[in-house]
Amino acid sequence: MTAAASALTFFRGRLKRGGSPTRAAHDKAYLKSDLHFWGADLPAIRAAVREYCRAHPDLTRGDLRAIAETLSASNVHELLASAIGVLECRREILVGRDLPWLIALVRRSKSWAYVDWLSPKAIGGVIARDARSRGYLAKWANDESFWVRRAALLAEHDALRAGEGDFALWSRLAAGMLDEREFFIRKAIGWVLREVSKRRPELTYEFLRKHRDRVSNLSLQEGAKYLPAAQRRTLGLPAQAAWIAREQRRKAGV
Repeated sequence: MTAAASALTFFRGRLKRGGSPTRAAHDKAYLKSDLHFWGADLPAIRAAVREYCRAHPDLTRGDLRAIAETLSASNVHELLASAIGVLECRREILVGRDLPWLIALVRRSKSWAYVDWLSPKAIGGVIARDARSRGYLAKWANDESFWVRRAALLAEHDALRAGEGDFALWSRLAAGMLDEREFFIRKAIGWVLREVSKRRPELTYEFLRKHRDRVSNLSLQEGAKYLPAAQRRTLGLPAQAAWIAREQRRKAGV
């Protein structure tokens, strides 16, 4: 049995049995998806992914692509999520040549639930290991699909959050999208800025200050959430919001 066939048999058997019709209806409505849902929750999907990867430690790059193509072609939410989970689990063997088919998977996914998992993990993992592959980001940032553009913004999310990554490149890509009205683009810009501000607040502040007349309220509020009160006031944001942000960090233990 091929790796793709084995994966399809495993995840179908494991997740279809453990699904809930009530949860399936809820998740389908929540994600506004036209996929079929079995009603397995994310912890169950992640547990199944871990079990599969432990049982198949020798998966090749070819196996990963075949698994991703097979599971994502099934039109089932849990199988698409499992494909992304396996890619995350074995992302260390992916290379720059894999990025075109990974972004094709983003293009087909058409939901934040998949794009936001696939972009920082599988795609971001490749870029973190091969800086030359950042060349794809500028191309994706101009793609007609806003999901692909969102992936360009989120690909270095994890690296930027850790104080690494290429913030100068990200800033150029984000600046080129500031006039977009698409919610998922504006949200992604604010999300990355917020995470960057936790370690390097000066970078987030300077980006928002420089583009204050163009940045959307959504990106501004999200991006400035954890900035010091003085910087928030300079950006025209109320000090009360800074207090709320501090309380949120305290409660979250951040």
